[in-house]
Amino acid sequence: MHCSRRNFLKAGTLAGMVPFAPKALFAQSGKVSELIAQKAAFQLTPEGYAKTEIWGYYGVSPGPEIRMIQGTEFSTRLRNELSEPTSVHWHGLRIENAMDGVSGLTQDPVATGEGFDYSFTPPDAGTYWYHAHNRSFEQVGRGLYGAFIVNEQDAPDVDRDEVLILDDWRINPESGQIDGAFGAPHDRSHSGRRGNYVTTNSEGNYSLTVQKGERLRLRLINAANDRIFTLTTVGFDGWIMAYDGMPLSEPEKLEGNLFLAPGQRVDLFVDVTTEPGENAYLARIEDNQGYAQATFIVDGSGSQSNRGAPAPLPPNPNMSIGKLDGATPIELRMEGGAMGGLRSAVLDGKTMDMRQIADANQFWAFNGVVGLTDTPLARLGRNETARMKIINDTSFPHAMHLHGMHFREVFGDGSLGPLRDTLLSFSGQTREIAFLAHNPGKWLFHCHMLAHADSGMTTWIDVT
Repeated sequence: MHCSRRNFLKAGTLAGMVPFAPKALFAQSGKVSELIAQKAAFQLTPEGYAKTEIWGYYGVSPGPEIRMIQGTEFSTRLRNELSEPTSVHWHGLRIENAMDGVSGLTQDPVATGEGFDYSFTPPDAGTYWYHAHNRSFEQVGRGLYGAFIVNEQDAPDVDRDEVLILDDWRINPESGQIDGAFGAPHDRSHSGRRGNYVTTNSEGNYSLTVQKGERLRLRLINAANDRIFTLTTVGFDGWIMAYDGMPLSEPEKLEGNLFLAPGQRVDLFVDVTTEPGENAYLARIEDNQGYAQATFIVDGSGSQSNRGAPAPLPPNPNMSIGKLDGATPIELRMEGGAMGGLRSAVLDGKTMDMRQIADANQFWAFNGVVGLTDTPLARLGRNETARMKIINDTSFPHAMHLHGMHFREVFGDGSLGPLRDTLLSFSGQTREIAFLAHNPGKWLFHCHMLAHADSGMTTWIDVT
């Protein structure tokens, strides 16, 4: 699990970061005075390369980790020092619609030099994140994101709690700068914008020093624009505790590979089993080869006793999706993209053929409609249960993210999957999800391959 300097842009194992902003913003008091979006020079690539111009909160990426206790009111003021409008979405948090941060749907974008006040009380403990939601395909791709952690009222039995934000960056290897071609038609019509430099917390050689026998809580967040991370652990005994912030009723033993799509999160509890003087790894699998996504340097021994399987995390409130019998049916057919069969669709109220749609740098459609319109995918009453059939009639995977609510997958035998807010759908699959429309407002539903969202894969659900 190593690479040479020559191919660091492929494997991403040699970069460092020099932050100059607070690493964490603890909000137990309920307030973070400001969240400043700004450009900055940042040592993203290895020492010896020029600093990279990024867009970040306080000029760093990831932005400061916001950590608070479940049930505490949170407030902050976004201050926009960028050269274009922006907004902040609080990804995965089931909060009131006016605070969801979606430019053009729940609020106006915040102009340069202006601000916007966010205030809400997260009802759920778990792992969430915040990121820009105006021209997200570029603003997130330039670094505008950070972790938003809501701690349980009673701390679980772990020795350490670590956040690992996984990302990839498309870097010009000659200049060390971010490739500025964010609207490239090839990216938008294919899998999305794939980076060539993979990082954890914006470091290519991210490492932590640990003790044998320690129990770690690893909060994994995929902030990449397109990359689906295939992950495994080496030198740990572990369990999956939560998906997308929502605790499992029973921990799942961590075996084999774990897939993490853009926008998804997973909480792991892992016990260090590696001997002192050796390394444990969170490993990334690509083309049947393993790369160190994060290295854990074992420099001594802690607890010698085996704790056994952990107790489940306490459930969050309102995790029921209601009764499936009589649920409102919704169908979403994903079409378009390269090698797709889409011949025509409605764009800006007009039926156009695929060539005309591509000329507008749009490539995807939901139910024959390209992009966000004034008409929602569905109108639901509050506390109405919906069952949505999602048909992937494209040649690519898509990470479908629902704002404001979580859902469960409904399997063919009627069983239900874990509560999530982002579903990874592969080419040719038909999947079904069910959710309780408990949260009133206009809620975005889109592909979190962000170039796909900007080129047609965006709709919304109205809960009245």
